[in-house]
Amino acid sequence: MIKVIIPAFNEEASIAKVIRDIPSIVDEVIVINNNSSDNTKENAINEGATVLDEPRAGYGFACLKGINYLKTNPCEIVVFLDGDYSDYPEQLPILIDPIIKNEVDFVLGSRVKTLREPGSMTPQQIFGNWLATFLMKTLLKSKFTDLGPFRAIRFSTLEALNMEDKTYGWTVEMQLKILKNKIKYMEVPVKYRNRIGVSKVSGTLKGTILAGVKILGWIFKYSFK
Repeated sequence: MIKVIIPAFNEEASIAKVIRDIPSIVDEVIVINNNSSDNTKENAINEGATVLDEPRAGYGFACLKGINYLKTNPCEIVVFLDGDYSDYPEQLPILIDPIIKNEVDFVLGSRVKTLREPGSMTPQQIFGNWLATFLMKTLLKSKFTDLGPFRAIRFSTLEALNMEDKTYGWTVEMQLKILKNKIKYMEVPVKYRNRIGVSKVSGTLKGTILAGVKILGWIFKYSFK
């Protein structure tokens, strides 16, 4: 059984498109309405998604809400993707295939330059990804090249990671715990396009700085503990 978790904050213009493009092999789409002030919730419900409300703002808060739901509504594989239509949901099968074949327990969709739409990642995103993955490679012998949001993981593995970050460090925390626990993983190249709307993180100076500090904090915490 495969389920998808989509954290969403004010994504009324894109959330329906995201849900419609998710392949039919997915058993349930779970949208976490992260304190939206627009019609994100209504649009997701209209597309048949399960919608959970998480009033505490933060990407990690939203993802943790989804995990708590899955503890009583379990699945074999959970896929995370963004609600802004920057990911290509139709590529989901290539993320879950290595898990289904028992080759790995975690697959990251890597937003490689050759498959990225021009302008889809800001200069600060590109630099931040490079710096974070460089440090992970240097300090932890990681092979990760990205911190992308489009990812698939065996649910039993995800539960064992005991995820805790509430905001910007969610993605890197997951990858660091994958490395520390010597869990088998791989990356697959995925397409990436300009999002609908303005990014809540890289689209603001405050968001960029806070995300950078949180990501670097997690890396150094796990590198020297």
